[in-house]
Order: sequence, then structure tokens, then C-alpha cells
Amino acid sequence: MSNLIVESTYGKLQGEQVNGVCSWKGIPFAKPPVGPLRFRAPELPDSWEGTRDATSFSAVAPQTRRDIMEFFGNDISNVSEDCLYLNVWSPAADDKKRPVMVWIHGGAFLAGSGSSNWYDGTSFANQGDVVVVTINYRLGVLGFLHLGEIGGADYATSGNCGILDQVAALQWVQENISKFGGDPNNVTIFGESAGAMSVGTLLGFPSAQGLFHKAILQSGAAASVHTAETATKVAGHLLTALQVEPTNLSKLEEMPVEQLLQAADLLPAMSLQPVIDGVSLPKHPEEAIAEGSAKDVTSLIGTNKDEFTIFTHFDPEWKDADDAKIKAIFDKTFGQLVPLISQHFAANVPLGQELFNKLVTITVFTHPARKLAELQAKQGAPVWMYRFDWETPVFNGALKATHALEIPFVWNNLDDENTINFTGNSPDRQLLASQMHQAWINFARNGDPNTTDLQEWPAYDLNNRSTMIFNRDSSVENDPNRMERIMWEQAAMLMKS
Repeated sequence: MSNLIVESTYGKLQGEQVNGVCSWKGIPFAKPPVGPLRFRAPELPDSWEGTRDATSFSAVAPQTRRDIMEFFGNDISNVSEDCLYLNVWSPAADDKKRPVMVWIHGGAFLAGSGSSNWYDGTSFANQGDVVVVTINYRLGVLGFLHLGEIGGADYATSGNCGILDQVAALQWVQENISKFGGDPNNVTIFGESAGAMSVGTLLGFPSAQGLFHKAILQSGAAASVHTAETATKVAGHLLTALQVEPTNLSKLEEMPVEQLLQAADLLPAMSLQPVIDGVSLPKHPEEAIAEGSAKDVTSLIGTNKDEFTIFTHFDPEWKDADDAKIKAIFDKTFGQLVPLISQHFAANVPLGQELFNKLVTITVFTHPARKLAELQAKQGAPVWMYRFDWETPVFNGALKATHALEIPFVWNNLDDENTINFTGNSPDRQLLASQMHQAWINFARNGDPNTTDLQEWPAYDLNNRSTMIFNRDSSVENDPNRMERIMWEQAAMLMKS
């Protein structure tokens, strides 16, 4: 079909049509970041002659196998450094100006891809008349190793290569999406976990300004960045493990990628993430947002009620942990704050896995999300807040409303085998999926998630703190977890004093 051949800036692309939706996969948005381009900002892709087949996904970014990602169905059978590609789903490649939704995948900045079955854009295109774009970006050591203080100007932005890849994809969208039936003046970026943390970073990232108009952050905010000092220490540990002298960084460009990945796997969790490098990211995203960097961006921000349960469930440290082991885990995670935590959150009852999950959920997810919402509300930017409370029955209900559980509901992709392993197969799932899917579509279309299937959902403000609670019976609550919020604020003040 002729309307499946699209003339992009760099050449013609041949897509395919399945179930009434057109798709184009494996579209290059930057040069392969290999050899001397390893640890460098992405460069524009080369043009091609003739028509490029765009019916298959590209390779995914280099990453190692992880149990939790395997449970989510992450496919790493085709991995390559040549990974900077994106995928498009659209009702038609015509002149219609449809809302555009650009998805940034999660995976702790170490794993994942834009080609997961979970992120199939067919339902958004069919149900919402929306154009969906999913992207890959460099991960882990290739995307977030800050070498600027060690290697100088040549490596000044190496710690943000993954974010710069996302910016390059958004620039591609601006230049090309109108050819696929999308409106470059109505772009919503959305992501989950590290994808949402990426969105939060992009809200304060100078070169991303003007490339998107709305933002959805699912279980991530604008708090997950390293200082240059911290990131340089991480880089030092990695260089030591790899036996690379700081004066010979070019050796890193020649090493097999597997060697880099194995060394990076020895680092603590979240050691590799965006960096305040003073060049691509001059200041903390929260600081930039407080100064108005995203005042023109409408936001939808939310978390899941029991974010951290899945991490401790898959963590062998918690298997049969006795009191001494549990205290050691708390000490390792919270350090000198443990007595304060016991006093404010545990009412001096013994420390345990349930309390640990609750505290990490607050620290890593709930508090940063609320802070971002408050920063945006103070700028006068429209903000909507949600919390996902639907609990999965799998593993005898142990996961509750855990991290990533909302994704198949948002995408309305409940029938995938990996989704059923995660959500179960009860028929009541579909009503919630339809509600959330439509809310996200409405938000992308006009900046307001209200739908006829939900009660009125007011914008978030500092007086009411209105929050949509997504569950079997979804409803709005004002200031949910109010006592937890107040206790956390009090504890935070004590930490500073």
C-alpha cells in the first residue's frame, strides 16, 4: 500500500498495516554510537537511497539479563550498540494532525527497550486516534558514565548520553512526525520508572525545551540525578575494575561491550543515572523546574501504592532474613536515619520487610512525585495527580499494587502472556484499563485527563491535593496518605537540623 511508504528527512520507509493500524519499526534517529562515538553525544543519522524496510524492530541497547526484567518479558535476544532506533504506530500516514505520545521505557537506566510487547501502540492508535512513538536510548555504562572530570571536554556530556539520545529522538519527532499523521505541536512525553525519571530530567534539560508540550510521569519524578562529584567517584570505581588508567580513556572505546557491562554490574543499584554535568544539564532538574523551566508543560504525575514490593520479592537478601539481617538491610539503606524512621513510621515496632517497602516507596517514588507536582503547581502549570491502588492476585497477593503494574492498564495491553503472569486474568481488569487508557488519551489530546467514565478529577493544588485513586472503583481523594506526608516532612526537617 502506497500510504505505508513514508518519506522521512533521511529517506523512504516501508511500514506495514496490522489490525487497521500502520506501523514503522527500527527507524534510525541517530548514527550508531560505536567506536569513537561511544560516550559521545548522538549525531544525526545518515541518509539512505531507495526504500528502507521498517517492518522489524531494531536491536536493543546492550544490557545484561535481570530476573525482574525477564519476569516483565524483556527480550534481549538481539542486542547491539547500534541501537538508536524508534518505532511509530499511527492510524494513517496522512495530513491529519493527531496527538503524539512519545514513550520512554524504564529499567533502572540499565535495561529495557522500546520494542517490548507491553508498549505496542495499536490500542492508542485504534481507540484514541493517537500517534505513538517508542524509543531506545543508551543504557548503563554506555549511557550514563560521567567521564567529564577525568577526560575533559571530549567527554563533557558522557554522563548524559542516554538523555541526549532521548532529545535526539524528540528532535526527529519534530522534523518527521507530520509525515506519519502526527502533530509536532502536540507532543506528550510519557514514561515509567527510569523512563519517568528521564521525563523529569527532560523538564529541566535545556536542549529539550520546546520539543514537547505535555508530560506524564509514572512512578518517577525529577529527583534521580547525580552530582558531578558522585558520578566521578562511580566512574573511578569502574575504571579501577576495568584496569583503565584515567590518562588512557580511549581504551574504553575499544573494549568489548560485554567487558564494560560486566564491570558495571558490580556497581550498586542506580549508580548510573543522569548527571548534573554543568554542560548538558547545568543544574538539578528540580532547581530548574522551580525557576520555571517547565512552566508551559502540563503534567500528569503518579505512583503506585506499593511500589517496592516487587523488588524485595525478587531480592534474595530478603529470603528468610532474621532480625539481624533485616537491621543490616535497614542500616545499609537508611544509615543514621533508622532511629528516626523507627520513631516516626514504625511506632517503635520491629523493623520488617513491609515497613522497608513502605519507606522506600515514600523515599524513591511518592515524595519526589509530590515535590514535582508542588513545584509545577507553584509555577501555575496545570498538574494532575493519581495513585494506582489495584492489587494483583499473583504470588498470593504478595506484590499488592506494585511497581510497573499500571503499565498494561495504561496501554490497554492486558492479553499479552507476560502481562497475565503479572496481573492475573480476572475480567475486572478491563474496566480499569479502559478508564486509564482513555484518561491518558484525553490528556494527550487536550491536556486534561477527565473522562465520562470517571468522577470529576480536579487539577492538583496545594490546598486540596486532589488525587485520582485508580482501583476497581476509582475515585478522587484529597491529600491521600496525609499523615505519612506530614510525618515524612517532619522527619525531613529533623534530618536537616
